[in-house]
Amino acid sequence: MKKKLIIFIPSIEGGGVEKNMFIISNYLSRKIKVSVLTISKKFQKKLSNNINFITLKSNLWDKKSRKIKYFLSIILLLYEILKNKNLVVFAFQANIYCIILCKIFNIKIIVRSNSAPIGWTKNLLKKKIFKFFINKADRVMVNSFEFKKDLKKEFNVNSKCIYNPLDLENIIKKSKKKSKKYFKNKKKKILKILNIGRFTDQKDQITLIKSLNIIKSVIDFEAIIVGRGVLKSNLKEYINRYKLSKKIKIINFLENPYPLIKQTELFILTSKFEGLPNVLLESLALRKFVISSNCRTGPKEILLNGKGGLLFKVGDYRELSKKIIYYHKNKKNCVKLLKHSINKLDRFDYHKNLKEYYNLVTSIK
Repeated sequence: MKKKLIIFIPSIEGGGVEKNMFIISNYLSRKIKVSVLTISKKFQKKLSNNINFITLKSNLWDKKSRKIKYFLSIILLLYEILKNKNLVVFAFQANIYCIILCKIFNIKIIVRSNSAPIGWTKNLLKKKIFKFFINKADRVMVNSFEFKKDLKKEFNVNSKCIYNPLDLENIIKKSKKKSKKYFKNKKKKILKILNIGRFTDQKDQITLIKSLNIIKSVIDFEAIIVGRGVLKSNLKEYINRYKLSKKIKIINFLENPYPLIKQTELFILTSKFEGLPNVLLESLALRKFVISSNCRTGPKEILLNGKGGLLFKVGDYRELSKKIIYYHKNKKNCVKLLKHSINKLDRFDYHKNLKEYYNLVTSIK
């Protein structure tokens, strides 16, 4: 590849998108020249020494909002373009801003769309703007086939689907690291439930809390919700309202969540929309049963349309409570579903999908 590759990700926050970015960037840097442009400096250690790290000198901007980071990153990208136009930009965030800048200067651009269109098409003006500019990208990629269909239907975009590269070996290795016991209840029969995700409206942990309120007199459980975000106090308010503070614990974001996943029995995702939720793949990799909202996109694809786990309607906490009770009473049947999901994880093969990324970026001339 003769052109220099810049991976554009203004705000690194430690979620699934970022995990994939680290894996993809480190892999590509072994084959071609790669730069990562971001305002978030604190995650630099996760990137290979082969990678040129483009950022601001001050650590002050790490704590600023996404919008500020987007603006500053666009300025940085403009500076890089003015220095050398022999570039390919691979945008993981702020796709529209990035497309506009690149097209002004005739720079080739690949965009990775991370969340299903249903999450951001309710605003008609925003939808029209997105439709106009997304079609200006040289390549558009997504991480699920359901997502690919949605983009075609909503925006007439022909995208490339590449599944997330699942690093099974690394996940298992990290899950074995010494860790404190997060679940405090020592009863053997207690159901250990886990949810991991940003505390935002998209992740909808309130639906989980409401469902646990329904089952609290039926099942003896302990639940942990992991993450960070603006709705943390709101979640605590719901927990206190339902008098569940002894049963549900909120803990801050973990850089290595795998020992905690290993300690749990049941992973529950309550998102309103996704792309391809990494955390479901990681839970299955550690042989944990999954109940997920049937949101667009990803969960249905990962869980084989309900043949590899249980699905419930987005926001329907009553249905979720029934699914939890079903799991608790029918564990033998659920183990069969889990095994079926695990057997199909080769779709997310680490090496195969990373080669797909390499082929994607090197196809740009």
